[in-house]
Amino acid sequence: MKAIIDCNSFYCSCERLFLPHLDNKPVVVLSNNDGCIVSRTDEAKKLGVEMAGPYFKAKPLIEKYGVATFSSNYNLYGDLSWRVMETLRIMLGKENVEVYSVDEAFLELDEFSQKDLEQVAMNIRETVELWTGIKVSVGVAPTKVLSKVANHLAKKNKIATKCVVVLDTKEKITKALQDTPIGEVWGVGRQYAQKLIEMNAVYTAYDLTKKTEEWAYKNLGGIVGTRLIKELKGEPASVMKKELKVKKMIATTRMFGTPVKTITEIKEAVATYITRAAEKLRRQESAASIINVFVVPKEQVSNNTHFRHGPSVSSYVILPVATSATNELIKPAVLLVDRLFEPGRIYKKAGVMLSGIVPDESIQGNLFMSETKNCERRLMDMIDNINFSQRDDILKFARSGTKRNWKMRQELRSPRYTTRWNEIYKVK
Repeated sequence: MKAIIDCNSFYCSCERLFLPHLDNKPVVVLSNNDGCIVSRTDEAKKLGVEMAGPYFKAKPLIEKYGVATFSSNYNLYGDLSWRVMETLRIMLGKENVEVYSVDEAFLELDEFSQKDLEQVAMNIRETVELWTGIKVSVGVAPTKVLSKVANHLAKKNKIATKCVVVLDTKEKITKALQDTPIGEVWGVGRQYAQKLIEMNAVYTAYDLTKKTEEWAYKNLGGIVGTRLIKELKGEPASVMKKELKVKKMIATTRMFGTPVKTITEIKEAVATYITRAAEKLRRQESAASIINVFVVPKEQVSNNTHFRHGPSVSSYVILPVATSATNELIKPAVLLVDRLFEPGRIYKKAGVMLSGIVPDESIQGNLFMSETKNCERRLMDMIDNINFSQRDDILKFARSGTKRNWKMRQELRSPRYTTRWNEIYKVK
């Protein structure tokens, strides 16, 4: 049997953890630059606050009902996510936990008796909440897709289900599939759901189980659709995946806090993003040989004063030798900006991507370079250690700038309670 743990309104739950007076009150969390609503509590949903809707459109409603609003606090969310996942690893063993996203994880429960599954699921939910303060929903079923269906039902009626649903009989599975709209099936999506409704009269997950694998291959994206049909019918087609410790590609990208017009600001941003990516590269003891840089300009709509995002413009360079040294990555990355920048244009976003990744132990030293040059990894490790202990980039390369007026806007961000000593929660 498989289970999925899904944190309830995760970003909002993280905010509530340190502000308990917000329990049972409407709360929303905004995306980068406070643009859209990316998390909302059930109370905010009942007020009519739309998910993924622009903040400026929802602001009158938010102010009318006093909805607590926060900018994204990724330091806090990332740390609490790690605590939730580590709790699951301690309880079940890391080999039985597959972290699917920042707020979701699949669990392997084959070692437990079927008659004990509901109690096991309840124990997992209560332990995670007790140890971390984050409320979760648990769905248990024979396959990953069915466990997602179970989890959807658990979250749909939290009081009646106590946030736990176990589909351990054919009758329960059939009833759950009949109660699940096709648009709520994991892997289908809203647009595909509309297509299935209009063309094939598929309204629920149960309707989909009546289709053949051949039909799924033709109409649901090939082998992916075939696996989906199998899993809905209770046949496991997706195995538990091991944690990917070494990434084949590392990217860092951000929206600018304010529109950027100068090449200097874009170079500062690219240098800063390269620094972040290089830190991730060293953390997995790797080096990269390919740097890709892209920028996204704003385009003015014809006969209108409004702007929209234009297509991204990118360029790349292949390094003669793979490296993880920030200074060796910054220089070619900044030179790529010269190719991409067009005077007079307004830019909203930039990003970098490192690929051609190899283990850093495979890189040979150069006999014709000075000893200090060959030992740059030690220097980078020292910088990483200082920045990790002191935080907020206390050591940085000058190319990254000092003012950084282009930084992401987070006007409503809460304190980083668990990762900054000077922002730790104070009990009076």
